[in-house]
Amino acid sequence: MEGRRVRGGPCRPQGARRTRLCSPRPRRGEGSSRGESPLPSLEGSDRAFAPPGRCVRVREAATRCPSPSLRRPAPGTQVLDGGGLSALPWRGPRRTPRSARRRRRMLACTPFTVVSYFFMWYPPPFVSGRVAWYLTFYCLFQALTTLFQVPYSALTMFLSTDQKERDSATAYRMTMEVLGTLIGAALQGQIVASAHFSHHCTVNPPVNTTDTWHDTPSFPDPSDPLSHQAKVYMIAAGVIGGVYLLGIVILFLGVKEKDDPYALNSDRAIPFCKGLGLTMKHGPYVKLTASFLLISTAVQLEQSNFVLFCTHAADLRNHFQYLVVTILVSAAVSIPFWQKFLQRFGKKCAACGISWMIPFAVMLVTIPNLILAYLVAFVSGLSIAASLLLPWSMLPDVVDNFRLQNPHGKGHETIFYSSYVFFTKMSAGIGLGISAAGLDFTGYKPGMCRQSNDVILTLKILIGVVPAILILVGLFILLFYPITEESRKETKLALEVLRRSHQSTENLDDHKEDTSV
Repeated sequence: MEGRRVRGGPCRPQGARRTRLCSPRPRRGEGSSRGESPLPSLEGSDRAFAPPGRCVRVREAATRCPSPSLRRPAPGTQVLDGGGLSALPWRGPRRTPRSARRRRRMLACTPFTVVSYFFMWYPPPFVSGRVAWYLTFYCLFQALTTLFQVPYSALTMFLSTDQKERDSATAYRMTMEVLGTLIGAALQGQIVASAHFSHHCTVNPPVNTTDTWHDTPSFPDPSDPLSHQAKVYMIAAGVIGGVYLLGIVILFLGVKEKDDPYALNSDRAIPFCKGLGLTMKHGPYVKLTASFLLISTAVQLEQSNFVLFCTHAADLRNHFQYLVVTILVSAAVSIPFWQKFLQRFGKKCAACGISWMIPFAVMLVTIPNLILAYLVAFVSGLSIAASLLLPWSMLPDVVDNFRLQNPHGKGHETIFYSSYVFFTKMSAGIGLGISAAGLDFTGYKPGMCRQSNDVILTLKILIGVVPAILILVGLFILLFYPITEESRKETKLALEVLRRSHQSTENLDDHKEDTSV
């Protein structure tokens, strides 16, 4: 057998390290007279030849005999020790993973988002249909923003399989979002500052009014698209649109997403309706969503009414811009602190920081003071940072828990993130609806320097009482959130086992397809 070369060349195993070869039972007449196997041991020989069409299995790695047309090894051949065998990478992966599909979607919708944002600030030449004009482009902008936000937020799950790395990426993302909000507000505020006239309030009321103050505002007519006010707003919109484009270029070129490491190639994506039903029945996700729906509504109420409260109830209208900057800076600076805190003490323990704003807001409502207002702004920034970071940091843990319970499905990450984005926007709508309904019911009049006592009382309730109740109820629901630090570690180990088993299954399937028996 050693003196005769079998047609088809040697059969070279891939990835083999042991010197023991497994082969099928020899055919009649193919062995030696002493009953030797047609595949002799590598000990004492430098080559092993297989019968025509036979294959060699070495350490669970199946191989096939190369075609006679393969005269030389392919590039990248690895030479193994012991027998001088080489591993021929005769075939690549069965399919190319669509690892950039989320970035492509974000890149595709960004130009339309920029155009819709610009036309939100462009005054059309007609006057009668301006409400429909602005409503159309505002709804289009919100829809495109949601289309961008869903793959952008779900991208965290495809950056790494390590929980600590994903938490760090989430903290970095939320820090950049708060800083981006601060930079965008500063840019637009500086550009459009020249278009605003000072809002004067005099102490000489008319004879037939009961208010002690009234305003004498002077606003330019915005009907002319070429007016100075319209021009500066369009310039500001163009600058913000340029920031949009710069951000998406950095994301598309600098971020590399990975395909689902836990899913088999044979697994099918979960249909949206079925996946939505499964997510709504998943206990940890329901508790997390219900809790932060209430907490986000409370934060939205605090943010949307803080300026009105400082202007009309606390008589701090000359300081509200600095108070808003204090909130944003405090939130941006404190996110790394919360990241270290939740790594050391756990995510459920870090959620208690959201309640820090409650006592200070109640103090500001009862004792309006400038120093206390800045203290409330600083502490509110801390609580807002915790409320922004924690849900996006806890959501990957929920997705991992769902993956462990449903190992043969894929594509559910986007369903989780899209539904959570929906609930986030719902909380913003609920907060704005409560504020608008309460102020309109008590007789709030925009542009007035002094509002009625009912409006002031409503602002105090919207700043102090309602957010406190919503935050406390949300934290109470979060107590029943079942994922703890211990369960996170167990889930991590179980997913590692699942990932290794899937990789071995994929390798076995590839070997079965590539082997000629």
